[in-house]
Amino acid sequence: MANTSAQQREWRVTGMDCGSCAAKVRGAVERLPGVEGVDVALMAERLRLTLDETQTPPEHIEKAVRGVGFGIAPKGARPEKPKGGFVLPDGAFPGATEGSETDSAPEENDEPAEAAPRSWMTSSKGRLVIGTGALLAAAWASRLVLPAEVAHWAFVLATLVGIVPVAQRAFAMARAQMPFTIEMLMTIAAGGALVIGEPEEAALVVFLFSVGELLEGVSAGKARDSIRALSKLVPKTARLEVGGKTREVSAEKLQVGQIVQVRPGDRVPCDGEVIEGTSGVDESPVTGESVPSLKEPGAEVFAGSINAAALLRVRVLRSAEDNTIARIVRLVEEAESARAPTERFIDRFSRVYMPAVVAAAVLVAVFPPLAFGLAWGEWFYRALALLLIGCPCALVISVPASITSALSTGARNGLLMKGGAVIEAAARTTYVAFDKTGTLTHGRPRVTDVSVLSGSEEDLMALAAGVESGASHPLGQAICAEAKKRGVDAAAATGGRALPGKGAEASIDGVSVSVGSPRLANERGALTDDLRTRVATLEAEGKTVVIVLRDDAPVGLIALRDEPRADAADAVAQLRRLGISSIMLTGDNARTAQAIAEGLGIEYRSELMPEDKITAIRDLSADAHVMMIGDGINDAPALAAAHVGVAMGSGTDVALETADAAILRNRVTDVVGKVRLARATMSNIRQNIAIALGLKAVFLVTTVLGITGLWIAILADTGATVLVTMNALRLLFFRPTGTTEPAGHVSLTAETRPDQAAATT
Repeated sequence: MANTSAQQREWRVTGMDCGSCAAKVRGAVERLPGVEGVDVALMAERLRLTLDETQTPPEHIEKAVRGVGFGIAPKGARPEKPKGGFVLPDGAFPGATEGSETDSAPEENDEPAEAAPRSWMTSSKGRLVIGTGALLAAAWASRLVLPAEVAHWAFVLATLVGIVPVAQRAFAMARAQMPFTIEMLMTIAAGGALVIGEPEEAALVVFLFSVGELLEGVSAGKARDSIRALSKLVPKTARLEVGGKTREVSAEKLQVGQIVQVRPGDRVPCDGEVIEGTSGVDESPVTGESVPSLKEPGAEVFAGSINAAALLRVRVLRSAEDNTIARIVRLVEEAESARAPTERFIDRFSRVYMPAVVAAAVLVAVFPPLAFGLAWGEWFYRALALLLIGCPCALVISVPASITSALSTGARNGLLMKGGAVIEAAARTTYVAFDKTGTLTHGRPRVTDVSVLSGSEEDLMALAAGVESGASHPLGQAICAEAKKRGVDAAAATGGRALPGKGAEASIDGVSVSVGSPRLANERGALTDDLRTRVATLEAEGKTVVIVLRDDAPVGLIALRDEPRADAADAVAQLRRLGISSIMLTGDNARTAQAIAEGLGIEYRSELMPEDKITAIRDLSADAHVMMIGDGINDAPALAAAHVGVAMGSGTDVALETADAAILRNRVTDVVGKVRLARATMSNIRQNIAIALGLKAVFLVTTVLGITGLWIAILADTGATVLVTMNALRLLFFRPTGTTEPAGHVSLTAETRPDQAAATT
């Protein structure tokens, strides 16, 4: 029987620097009774779980997380320091990463959250590094001028100052049933070195470990800040029109339907539609597109984009929590939950690996002395070094560090992917299936021919516009736009409904009127030989033909043409060079599909219903790894059926929610960029794993043979972690696509006259 008392709860957790930190938080709470579905997002600093409060109160969750050294507070509140009074290596409250010690969860009127970033030197990790480094330097200096006994105790002091907070965390995690942590290994190694009379090496080991922890925090902060910066693109205030006057209001309080003014140089405060004015808008903060795009009445603008030339009046289309920036941030943060298969494997591997390393260290410490009578002190020392070398930190962080960097880079370039699993799947793509309308073509067809069979052109357009009134399909919108252009009012229609893959129908003056494909006319017995000939002639010219039926009798034909995107052919060619085949899947007729496909150099399948597209995807998936690109409601099932579903940014909300990824710039070449980014990420992950395992393999052997000691062991472990992290951060500078701008974009400056810009396009 389902537990009806369980509900989802969410907290903000601070102090997490790497995948192992997230694992510690997860381990601290998932063993508590009544806790299910634990999800820890490192970059979003989020803990989400399903909790039965009758078994475990929320306060016990917070106590468990603070107990292992992290700050926690309910979503929207300011996280608190963990209890206990000891100095944590990572601060365990906002400040664990570089320059974020005073950050807090966003709250209304919470000014301190906007404080300037603080230096790493003021964080607890920075203070620990400076303190242990100063003590280590003082100990070395004392050895030169003071007796050896004094220098000995100076090194012991340096070791104890650095290892005490680490040991406190180690034992806290042991109490939470997580004994095999890097903190525990460090405590054993440093303590053991003191016991066998090697305080100098112990102090150096503690210092190097502190440096490694600090670098992890700084790296995590850089990656986290690159994602957080997205949410700061939207201005805090907006110029709202009220009663013919304007006043400044909070952008977060804008409501759908309100009118705002956007002056030249201002950021657009909302997702909206231009209702007055013509200007170039720089969308690069949102989509990565470097050339301003011309915006005229009827055009849509994104929150966070920058108005370049003239005053715009914009109608709000989406609330603040649902605008483009908010959705991007939400998608990137949620993407962390979809861990890559490689990451899940390494996580499982490390759980077995750590106990195995401890067992091997124990064997190295006792077997040679017992079996061969060798020196206990020497082999105990080698066992301690082996413990440090065996720490899996670099291995554990190798995948999430790369994934996080890739997600951030993709978001900055208008390439959204919902997690590591999607990145890994995209990297294996061998076949790309494209929808036609709105994907390979602009999705903005225009009416080219109106052929009347009975009545007048005005009557025909009025009927067609009435049926298509409020349509989301590009063909329906084009028909309505043509009727408006001709000054024809749409006929009043009721009971309108879509006929997926065929058209639409509604009741006008009590009569059923349909606007659909020749297939629909054929099914209803209305496709005469003469009509079939007319359709064939228009389709041979690459046009899409719809037939208007009244009571299943043909009233006339309307032909439309949708030109391919300027970069579509180039995208297909680039995919081919990457060894990826392409195919176009369309519900359009064979002749129109052939005309488009031949111009792009792509295979095609035509006259496909939504279920036919699913069948086609499954057929291709039998011996290929398929990525599907689409934008419409009828593409959503195919997007879900493909190994990777990618929605064009101009697509419907259904397509965007169903898809695994999205392309915000509506550039077909961004499909190539998405594949390149995914492949670069997987290559980066393989490099990281090779670095982590390769260094360990070398130093495990040299440690057992007595060639390297404790400080080399921790230097190798810290070095591997730093190398892996820095290698992953290289992805932040990766350019998935080239710099060539597609046709249709006009560079506008403040000096460019709007009428000249309009003429240019």
